[in-house]
Amino acid sequence: MQRLQNISDLFIDFDDTLYDTHGNAVIALHELFDLLHLERYFHDPQVFYDEYWKANIDLWTRYSKGEITRDYLIVERFRKPFSFGEGLTTDEAYCLEASDRFLDFCSCKPGLVEGAKELMDYFRNRGYRLHMCSNGFHEVQYKKLRACGLYEYFDTIILSEDAGYNKPAPEYFDYAFKKSGAKKESTLMIGDNFQTDILGAKRAGLRVAYFNRYPEYPATEPIDYEVTSLRQLMDIL
Repeated sequence: MQRLQNISDLFIDFDDTLYDTHGNAVIALHELFDLLHLERYFHDPQVFYDEYWKANIDLWTRYSKGEITRDYLIVERFRKPFSFGEGLTTDEAYCLEASDRFLDFCSCKPGLVEGAKELMDYFRNRGYRLHMCSNGFHEVQYKKLRACGLYEYFDTIILSEDAGYNKPAPEYFDYAFKKSGAKKESTLMIGDNFQTDILGAKRAGLRVAYFNRYPEYPATEPIDYEVTSLRQLMDIL
């Protein structure tokens, strides 16, 4: 791969690009299942886990498009799987309690995507300015950053709740440039979500590097770079 020239700033997605959000959440879901004694309502725990992931993926997709609010998301991602439990309440207060406990479990997990720490060390040693770009919730992202040891690497933390817009909205990237002081022509966006990270940044005028963790889902339109491991980014930058 051809090495990029004239790049000074990196916009980097956090969840499932650097932080192993899915892996950490799998552990947290098991902890939540035990804490709430959900075995009383689910004869097969896998039903709960499968329905959670279905709901979560759908709701985060809709949230990134601005179709639903954060408050709706955090209730519905548990209301939907709870509805498959025999005799289990789907009351909003109970769903909120489950969400709070789940986020507590998630935010203290240190798990990173393979190669993330080494990549961030490499970027720092190369002198890049590093900016975290995330749609994640404010109070959770800072806890996760500290739990995994990456907080000190970033020059700027750019969250959608602060921007008032979610990726892939162009207004999110306008805010990111304003807050970070980065310029389009010298910035590269790195992320694992093709719709929110890559297409959003491309349409905002940035060069992009798609971290495709699941190669069976390749890029659906031409982009600058596509890699299947974080280590490959060292060959670009």
